[in-house]
Amino acid sequence: MTRRAASGPEAKWNPGLYSTNARFVSDLGQPVVDLLAPQRGERILDLGCGDGVLTRKLADLGCDIVGVDSSAEMIAAARSLGLDARVMDARALVFDAEFDAVFSNAAFHWMKDPDRVIAGVRRALKPGGRFVGECGGLGNVRTFVQALETALARRSIDPSTVNPWHFASADEHRARLEAHGFDVMSVELFERPTPLPGDVAGWLETFAQSFVAPLPAAERPGFLADVAASVRSSLRNADGVYIADYVRLRFAARRRGQEDDHGRGPRDDVTRRVAGPARLIRTAPEG
Repeated sequence: MTRRAASGPEAKWNPGLYSTNARFVSDLGQPVVDLLAPQRGERILDLGCGDGVLTRKLADLGCDIVGVDSSAEMIAAARSLGLDARVMDARALVFDAEFDAVFSNAAFHWMKDPDRVIAGVRRALKPGGRFVGECGGLGNVRTFVQALETALARRSIDPSTVNPWHFASADEHRARLEAHGFDVMSVELFERPTPLPGDVAGWLETFAQSFVAPLPAAERPGFLADVAASVRSSLRNADGVYIADYVRLRFAARRRGQEDDHGRGPRDDVTRRVAGPARLIRTAPEG
């Protein structure tokens, strides 16, 4: 008989562990920063700012930036970088027509109830403001997900009750943005094979907390060891480096609203530069 796991607490993030096992997340964020095309003096909200490394980069470009994240531990790390960082649930943003842009990197797929999140983003933006981000997309880390779900099913736990991620397709994400009053300038789903900084065990320790939460504490190390053993041969390349099968969803949208004095929406230069249909791109491993 399959058991449904009881809802557990939100994942506890360890900034030190994250820096060791997942620094590539912010290191590979420059393309979405380029898509945002931030301008000095713009007020920008970093949604799901984590430990603030990319937020700091935007601040150093002269932006007036606020970072929000649900993790108090990550917000403490961001504040240590001198940032205006606030603990906040993405489903309950408190801002009203305050920001020129909302930026998000590697966070949206963790956010429950994406419709509420997007509605809050729209409220936070000034008319014509941009929503630019990148997150996990359809098929992201499929090898890890399948191994984790298989291992839970063998223990008679329904994995659908503990999987914290929603990896949308480009068409699904476009439709959701449009339904909430955004004009979508670009959305693309692309493969980004990503070298891990160490063994797959470090990735699992950092990102798979929700999958181990329903297990008794004594069983968790063995569970993670079993999952790690099951994926090593699939993810290890000829040089012994583990390459995770990341798939990213990158998008740029603009809140519908008032046009500027010249008859064009604000930041129309960005619109022209990134406009295009949803597309799938395959890329070589980065590293």
